[in-house]
Amino acid sequence: MKYVWYASYGSNMNKDRFSCYIEGTQAEGSSEPERGCRNCNPPLEDRSVEMEYPLYFSKQESKWGAGGVAFIGHQPAASSKTIGRMYLITEEQFMDVASQENGIDGLEFDFEKIKEARFLPLTEGWYGTIVYLGDCDGYPIFSFTSNHDMGEEEYVAPAPGYLRTIAKGLKAMGMTDDDILDYLGEKNGLKSVKTREQIKKDSGLAERS
Repeated sequence: MKYVWYASYGSNMNKDRFSCYIEGTQAEGSSEPERGCRNCNPPLEDRSVEMEYPLYFSKQESKWGAGGVAFIGHQPAASSKTIGRMYLITEEQFMDVASQENGIDGLEFDFEKIKEARFLPLTEGWYGTIVYLGDCDGYPIFSFTSNHDMGEEEYVAPAPGYLRTIAKGLKAMGMTDDDILDYLGEKNGLKSVKTREQIKKDSGLAERS
């Protein structure tokens, strides 16, 4: 059985939300249950990670309601810091999670080809491009994002339920409320669209102040 790191940067940073993709349950704030993985065992490990790819929000509506969801751009940028949580799961589980994120069944791919290409589009789904981000402790790190690069689609502020789930994930990694607001307020889709107070309210941080 081969293992890979799945690097999440959106709602899946929240461990309770990510477990829905493994177990086949419904996330708080989402309108739909997930299908789950063939192997429902939890990740062997999880840890925080920083990715040198810019984070942004796009698309118009999802299972979280009206608003965008998170993606990373295709080009690394040393000045861009995207915070994530990565999970050590099996290759099969990663393919099952990617299938669910793209609303299809049975997505399979060659991990070595993705490592060679770095970015490889495999399906027309929202998260149809699989990304190789390097290695950690002898295991490759993969994620997925849009087939469209950053700036090719309109930036759209995320739905409050989605933003709240992200904020919970960041909070669980030790970030303060101010750190979270600073981080989110710099991202395209929120920057120049929502005020700090609006982000604070939508993310649920105002309720804990």
